[in-house]
Amino acid sequence: MDGELGDFLRSRRARIRPEEVGLPSHGRRRVPGLRREEVAQLAGVSVDYYIRLEQGRGTSVSDAVLDAVARVLRLDETEHAYLRTVARPRKSRGARRPAVPRVRPGVQLLLDAMERSPAFVLGRRMEVLAWNAPADALLGFGALDPAARSMPRLVFLDPAAADFYPEWAAVAAQTVANLRISAGLHPDDPALTALIGELSVKSADFRRLWADHEVKACAYGVKRVRHPVAGLLTLPYETLSVPEDPDQTLVAYTPEPGSETAERLALLGSWNATTV
Repeated sequence: MDGELGDFLRSRRARIRPEEVGLPSHGRRRVPGLRREEVAQLAGVSVDYYIRLEQGRGTSVSDAVLDAVARVLRLDETEHAYLRTVARPRKSRGARRPAVPRVRPGVQLLLDAMERSPAFVLGRRMEVLAWNAPADALLGFGALDPAARSMPRLVFLDPAAADFYPEWAAVAAQTVANLRISAGLHPDDPALTALIGELSVKSADFRRLWADHEVKACAYGVKRVRHPVAGLLTLPYETLSVPEDPDQTLVAYTPEPGSETAERLALLGSWNATTV
């Protein structure tokens, strides 16, 4: 994550045209968007101070300055929170190896109780930690090797992903934007760093999207999938943080009762149970 703050700020100021913030746009510009001097002027800080911030030398920066920079760069709520995270990263706790994430038995019982909704739990690296029977029927987690139970790996390294997700480009961009938030929160996580490195080496699409520095939480929305047995499914989803473990997120697909997708999921569950 070295240089992440500077890369993020440069990517954000590159998308702001001078005329959008009341500055003249004439004259030769070596880079697109706002210059560092212009951001500093509009944020009400010295040029030297802003340069040090982009260089990652402003760890004691105040909320007021970060708020001013966020306003100038027109950051949304998620981007603003991300700016605060990478500007003041958590202090490393040394080389202590992180514990293997485990899902509490009560959370698994909750998953199993959701008989009509595919649901699963993701860890900080978007790895799949637990799931219920409908999720297994839909996504086949149980048949995968543990290392392959990873949403980023499934999206970018599984050759079938482009067929499974009709809007694959949107799913891929959303996956990267969500993963970057986690990377900002956990800059010293070696497994997360290794995952990003692996995807960067193996997937040109991931490298391109990672270079965009987009950040966006996947809190809720709708995904469409084309299942080889159930056909085309429209799946609204909701996410919830697991109590007592902020690194775990419960994801549940919630098709409307009586809808065609709900009926197809029920048939898929019956077919999967019979097959197993």
